[in-house]
Amino acid sequence: MSVVVNVVLPVFAIILAGYLSGKAKLLGSASSEALNKFVYWMALPPVLFLGTARRPLAELLNGPFIGAFLGSMLMVYALGALLGRVLHKEKSETLCMQGLTACFSNTGYMGIPLFIAYFGADRLAPAILATVIMSAIMVGIAVIWLEFAASHGQGMGKALRDVGKAVAKNPLIVSTAVGVLWSLLLPQGSVPQPIVTFCELMGAAAGPCALVAIGLFLATREIRAPIGEIAWVVALKLLVHPLLCWLLIRTLFPMDAFWTASAMVLAALPTGALTFVVATQYRIYIERTSAAILVSTVVSVVTLSVVLAAYAPG
Repeated sequence: MSVVVNVVLPVFAIILAGYLSGKAKLLGSASSEALNKFVYWMALPPVLFLGTARRPLAELLNGPFIGAFLGSMLMVYALGALLGRVLHKEKSETLCMQGLTACFSNTGYMGIPLFIAYFGADRLAPAILATVIMSAIMVGIAVIWLEFAASHGQGMGKALRDVGKAVAKNPLIVSTAVGVLWSLLLPQGSVPQPIVTFCELMGAAAGPCALVAIGLFLATREIRAPIGEIAWVVALKLLVHPLLCWLLIRTLFPMDAFWTASAMVLAALPTGALTFVVATQYRIYIERTSAAILVSTVVSVVTLSVVLAAYAPG
């Protein structure tokens, strides 16, 4: 459990720093939105570009890992949206964010540090691949859903045009696509050092800024999050997601011990802060997303420790 605590406590400390700065009025509510825009448009794209450009395509296309991790995530996404519809009769945009919040793992801000501490700095490939999958594919799905919902009733042609424009301008999708093209067309590791340094400097700001923004939001807004809804969203994330991942590994996507352990640990992570960034970007489900991030992070100290103990490296 100490490994998990060593990663979780800094995450909470950064959120607390944002919260205290908000309460002390060092930063106002507008700062939270500004930080989120910085993360979404400037800090995360270099991370995704570098993560894909410097890795061989074969590593980025680890079929069994993608099948188990992405497959279980899509199943939880659908289940979260279904429960939101059945239990709360929510509108389409909210169903999208309920599903995303229930399935989106915090690989970037918790998964990578956890892998460094638990598996070693030379075994980060699964965490980086998972970060790319969620930042490009899962956020891409959410963007398409939200754009379709926003264009509802205006005709399929306009809806498709709006979605196409949104995807083409989405910095997370574009940066990943550019990185994949770089990996295909140029030798891995050929990214010039000034570009590498720029990406690393910008990327290092993504996690802290997103977490500070959550703390600021909590300090400057009255949070009204239904306890029952947050409970089932967190249960889907911390219990159902890893269970479905395990079932897919056992039945359809067998892997070696390291990649199996990696998929299970990544599936068991709490809700990622990028969901809050997306919620803020589209001004939907913001309060409940921030509450789910906090609650799932606290509870994951126990649930994630169980998974780590079960898949401890030999």
